[in-house]
Amino acid sequence: MARLLDVLREQLCLTGVKEGCGEGECGACSVEIDGALVNSCLVPVLQAEGTEILTIEGVAGEHLHAVQQAFLECGGAQCGICTPGMILAALNLLARHPQPTEAEIRQGLAGNLCRCTGYTKIVDSILAACRDLERGS
Repeated sequence: MARLLDVLREQLCLTGVKEGCGEGECGACSVEIDGALVNSCLVPVLQAEGTEILTIEGVAGEHLHAVQQAFLECGGAQCGICTPGMILAALNLLARHPQPTEAEIRQGLAGNLCRCTGYTKIVDSILAACRDLERGS
């Protein structure tokens, strides 16, 4: 049976969804299904039938979302493999906790691995986005 990850990338050309480990350990393939953050490499495509799926491609409107902009400005993205999953994890967290503490951000990102940044710039990016969202930027 096909995985959601494969259908998103190969049939729907949504290549922002990355395959890192293929085992649900790294979060590179994170998407939201009906508002829940999931690893698309673990989801059989038939399980996603009739659901609302959000990938990184659906985040920006006319302009980048504040989280995406903050990742650019604060250096939260480096190689780019983990970035889509990190951004979706951050958005999922902010939907539940609009003004998280640093500890809550680190907890919210716990299922997403980055091999480049050491997480400091990622956390800084999310904190900056929270400030921008609070100001209405």
